Amino acid sequence: MSRDYANKKPSPKKRQPARGKKAQPKPASRYLSTFVIILLVAGFGYFLWFISGSSDDATEQSTPAVKTETKPKTQPVKKDPNALPPKPTEEWTYLEELENKSIDVDVPEDALKSQGPYQMQCASFRRQDQAEEMKALIAFQGLEAQVRATKGSTGTWHKVILGPFESKRAAERTRHKLQRAGVNGCQIWLWQY
Repeated sequence: MSRDYANKKPSPKKRQPARGKKAQPKPASRYLSTFVIILLVAGFGYFLWFISGSSDDATEQSTPAVKTETKPKTQPVKKDPNALPPKPTEEWTYLEELENKSIDVDVPEDALKSQGPYQMQCASFRRQDQAEEMKALIAFQGLEAQVRATKGSTGTWHKVILGPFESKRAAERTRHKLQRAGVNGCQIWLWQY
């Protein structure tokens, strides 16, 4: 005998709720519980409304009204707890003091005199061709340099010199321009004739 499992109809079994799950309440009891909750909320609201008016009535009844002819008092202004204090007034006196102040500076006479023109030495080489290369590098920056040969106890040195500069500030400006171009180590001295 062969059984046809695909077309077999299941036998009607009573379904039982899964463990841990409660059975759903019937619709009538659900409506009843909703009605009770609404009734309780409405009753609580009425109770609050009822007692809110009774406190004002009690204070009015306990204090007898006595008519006296006095000037009406102005109501004191209630302070806002979040209000800022008034802005303080500024009392500065240094403005008047500075207007009348004079400063005397003692400048030594040596500082007023011009110490003379300045020169800037950027390199010193043993060979003249190295000094000429440095002179060309400086010329690419738009500046004119000189090569001077000096004899010392250690031999002949070829110095690359720029100048004369009227002020030390002008020499410093030129030195900064050379530093941006990669020529470092330039020294500023008074001009030697």
